[in-house]
Amino acid sequence: MLDKLQALADRYDKLSELLCDPDVASDNKKLREYSKEQSDLQPTYEAYSEYKQVSQDLEAAKEMQGEKLDDEMREMVKMEIDELSTRKKELDDLIRVLMLPKDPNDDKNVIVEIRGAAGGDEAALFAADLYRMYTRYADNQGWRVELMDANTNDVGGFKEVIFLINGRGAYSKMKYESGAHRVQRIPTTESGGRIHTSTSTVAVMPEAEDFDIEIHDKDIRVDTFCSSGAGGQSVNTTKSAVRVTHVPTGIVATCQDGKSQNSNKEKALQVLRTRIFDMMRQEEEAKISSERKSKVGTGDRSERIRTYNFPQSRVTDHRIGLTMHKLDQIMNGEIEDILSALTIAEQTDMMDRGE
Repeated sequence: MLDKLQALADRYDKLSELLCDPDVASDNKKLREYSKEQSDLQPTYEAYSEYKQVSQDLEAAKEMQGEKLDDEMREMVKMEIDELSTRKKELDDLIRVLMLPKDPNDDKNVIVEIRGAAGGDEAALFAADLYRMYTRYADNQGWRVELMDANTNDVGGFKEVIFLINGRGAYSKMKYESGAHRVQRIPTTESGGRIHTSTSTVAVMPEAEDFDIEIHDKDIRVDTFCSSGAGGQSVNTTKSAVRVTHVPTGIVATCQDGKSQNSNKEKALQVLRTRIFDMMRQEEEAKISSERKSKVGTGDRSERIRTYNFPQSRVTDHRIGLTMHKLDQIMNGEIEDILSALTIAEQTDMMDRGE
């Protein structure tokens, strides 16, 4: 591993030289490419640099321990050795995690689709709760949220809501949220005080960029229709809503949230491109890991991943057996602890498999 780390450090230093080259500075494409590569390498480079320094200091302290020292100095050297040994172990563990293979989509924006599933109106209301949870989490991360499309019901819930989260590393955090989310609570419409169980499904997909998926005009069919639901005077009077169908795959994307047909078409194409990319990505991953399942699950929307129990203020993630009794904070977007635990579980699983 040390040889790999030294090669990485050499590459980092070379990139520093390249970024100071006037020819690179005047080439926006190369500048972005080299800057991103160096930024990706920086955490490992800094950890390895500190690891080398700590190792040198530790060796020096051990040599000093063999010299003739008074009791006070000997105790100080011993304390330094203990501290350096602890830090070296911490850095070793950190570097092993940083050297794990990265998901090439981790830095991408995400498109999130939430749908009310089993439970009728209560499932749609829970879908709206999940939407608020994720948008508040995104706000806390400094990410930007853009509503792509929404289909509401009469009680203020979402039959379906699709939105874009724009922020570096969004997929690396949000990818664990795909699956079926179950809620247990007393609906506002329940007069008998009985607890109902409902589900909503979440799909998190890395946003496809133009170079990821190229869609040809001959392969799509565009239909326009009148918008439905709240939206002002143009609703049901102008055909601003757009449905785009990718004929070769049969994948469909609809958008009616924008005010113009053009903006709705662009958003629908964005969602369509992402869905096609996600389908291709999942097919590829299925080939690679057909006989293996990560501890954090497959991410399939049919897989129940988490239960939100309102009467007991309890949230349980079934993939890693994590239970937290702070439902109010979690529904308010404070989900970082859950996402971090899922990340650690996946990293541990990868290290156990020797990846």
